[in-house]
Amino acid sequence: MAKVYDVPADELIAQLADQLKKDKKIEPPAWSPFVKTGSHAEKIPQNKDWWYIRCASLLRKIYIHGPIGVSDLKVAYGGRKQIGYNLAHHKDAGGAIIRHALQQLEASGYITKVPTKGRMITSEGMKRLDRLATEIHKELIKTAPAIQRYA
Repeated sequence: MAKVYDVPADELIAQLADQLKKDKKIEPPAWSPFVKTGSHAEKIPQNKDWWYIRCASLLRKIYIHGPIGVSDLKVAYGGRKQIGYNLAHHKDAGGAIIRHALQQLEASGYITKVPTKGRMITSEGMKRLDRLATEIHKELIKTAPAIQRYA
């Protein structure tokens, strides 16, 4: 059985986002089409499904690094911001987006809150991610060319 560590992150996040779209408890808030993801971003996200992609990315990050708090996630999703002619500085991502996404993932039962430590993945969330990683791993093995040995 493959784990999340064994498959490419972009494929896992894309397929997990498609699955999260079908979940009734995970829906973008009314303000999501109008907000930037942080002060470092120049524009709003161009992808219409960015909320589901962010939720999938958060779920994967909590699986790998959990328990992890909102402040650490704000740093991880932040970026560089150029201010005038000065050197660029790191700016954290917006906390409301991360908090609302985490609250929706908690309501779905994929993560749980650990007092004074942050969020941690539940067994249900771990099962879902591991099953998806196993499916992706099987697809990658089927599409990978066979290694030929030369004597």
